[in-house]
Amino acid sequence: MPSVQKSIRFKENVFKEIEQIARESGEEFSAVANELLDEAVKTFRCPGIVFSEGTAGRRARIAGTGMEVWEVIAAYKGVGEDFKRLSKTYHWLTEQQLMAAVGYYKAYPEDIDPLIRQNEELTEEAVHQKYPFLRGRS
Repeated sequence: MPSVQKSIRFKENVFKEIEQIARESGEEFSAVANELLDEAVKTFRCPGIVFSEGTAGRRARIAGTGMEVWEVIAAYKGVGEDFKRLSKTYHWLTEQQLMAAVGYYKAYPEDIDPLIRQNEELTEEAVHQKYPFLRGRS
């Protein structure tokens, strides 16, 4: 995605935090600042969504659950985008939590669709090709 150069003034404490995160991650200051700003805009636009690090990287999650948005949206698509059926599938989540996931997906499908496709491509054979030691002995 093309970038735009713009001068921005940071509060000193914010600047120091971003510098520290950049040092710890080994990334450039601009890359870290852009990622943080991107997440801030998305959480501002989609209340109830947070970003956190997991085993597969930093992803959008439903606040208070640890569940990744793509997991709920994959199920949502699986029930024909029927919100009532989704509510029954995830009966332990509140309507607001589910609406946050659906709202995030509608606003940012480019973040979610590749994760769903990646999961769908994860067949037993694909796993065994990548990790042959997981194949049981015959």
